[in-house]
Amino acid sequence: MKRTWIAVGLCLSVAAVGCGGGKAEIKEDRLTVGKVQGEIKVGMPASQVAELLGSPNIVTTDEKRREVWIYDKVSTDRVDASSSSYAGLIILGARSSDSSSSQRQRTLTIIIKYDEEKKVRDFAYNYTQF
Repeated sequence: MKRTWIAVGLCLSVAAVGCGGGKAEIKEDRLTVGKVQGEIKVGMPASQVAELLGSPNIVTTDEKRREVWIYDKVSTDRVDASSSSYAGLIILGARSSDSSSSQRQRTLTIIIKYDEEKKVRDFAYNYTQF
């Protein structure tokens, strides 16, 4: 009997190590107002901006043919909440449940203007949440 429990314990240990050992790390690199405020500076080269923020959604030029990068991000969060209760008797049972959901949308638009040497000359951003 003791050997059976040792074998079961050993199998569970191997299974736990096998399941937990391959944990994948997910790096969440989100575009935020704080990142723009804290890290984007006038005079910064375009290559460094691309490294920090990624590729822009739109690349255009102004009247003097200087590049303008536009990042336009929209995200929608949906939260579903439900609650249920159960009351039971030996013969009768009753169950009720309520559910609700809410939705929040956020937009972030960043405009970065470059000079002739592809360095940040100005930037602006607009953040909304509703």
